[in-house]
Amino acid sequence: MRLEGIEILNFKNIASCSLELSPGVNCLLGRNGMGKSNLLEAVHFLCMARGMSHIPESCLLRHGTDLLMVKGRFADDRNVTEEISCGIVRGKGKTLKHDGKEYDRISEHIGRFPVVTVTPADHILVSGGGEERRKLTDMVISQSDGAYLSELIRYTRALDSRNRMLRAGVRDDILYESVEHGMIESAHKIYERRKEWVESMRDTFKKYYSEISGTDEEAGIAYKSVLADDDMKEILKRNKGKDFSLGYTSRGVHRDDMEMTLGGYSIRRLGSQGQVKTYTIALRLAIFDYLRQTTGKTPLLLLDDIFDKLDSGRVGNIMQMVSANEGFGQIFITDTNREHLDETLAAISGSRKLLSVTDGSFSEIR
Repeated sequence: MRLEGIEILNFKNIASCSLELSPGVNCLLGRNGMGKSNLLEAVHFLCMARGMSHIPESCLLRHGTDLLMVKGRFADDRNVTEEISCGIVRGKGKTLKHDGKEYDRISEHIGRFPVVTVTPADHILVSGGGEERRKLTDMVISQSDGAYLSELIRYTRALDSRNRMLRAGVRDDILYESVEHGMIESAHKIYERRKEWVESMRDTFKKYYSEISGTDEEAGIAYKSVLADDDMKEILKRNKGKDFSLGYTSRGVHRDDMEMTLGGYSIRRLGSQGQVKTYTIALRLAIFDYLRQTTGKTPLLLLDDIFDKLDSGRVGNIMQMVSANEGFGQIFITDTNREHLDETLAAISGSRKLLSVTDGSFSEIR
């Protein structure tokens, strides 16, 4: 799968643009704040119907405007094209269309056009709370498994209902049983899929870390869940008194987390900036492989400011991996350093394009 062209109107600092894209590597060169990352976010917006960051969607609109629109023309390996348009009208919400027809539910779009991002904010996957790692897990599995997304929506709705009942002081056991029945069924399905995902990509993740770092440091990742040794029904029953006091559901798969280690120790506590960035890049590339295998589609790969905080050896290892481009499909790379991008392009024999970015405007460098 590849994005052949994109049209953008009023997306962050991009007032208007229409770009034809390379099916291989697309490099974006410019100073900080010029709009390189905004183009990548617009691509992500098309694929996932949301931006890369967790800011309110109204913040995606260009300052002083009330409408944004992003349109993209995708093509598969048989050159069958599909058009996606995603827009926001301030105060009225979002519309998402496939070949001119609006989706009944936005969730129907998730997984049609898989995408993997590497951004400077990825360090929060290591340094942040469990919510960040759960969001990543859920986003990845949802792109490859629509049934998982349905179970996640079902669990979240039931959880919200139970929390409202707890805050309101409801004591009727029959009401709780009616809400908790759906939670319990979905919780165990969510647990099994998350566990399966982490186990399936663990070895690939370790391999990528080793190749990028050029060291024998062993990167580890493990899924930690309350359901590993317990039953969701018993958990809810046992903690109901505590939950009444707190006003929310204190335990469940909505509190699960991932343990991230390097050399057997917590990378959160001991990892350097370079090690953390290497760790998160390796994790994202393992996710790329997982999505390619489970969806049968090659995801778009968005590499935002990938060379920052890495030594020259690790940068060289990444460029070598990128230059062997056949497995990665279409790639978007941003950087402020022309030398990095020239070296990347020089190593690539296939299709490539270099774009200069200034104040939300794009021009090709030949």
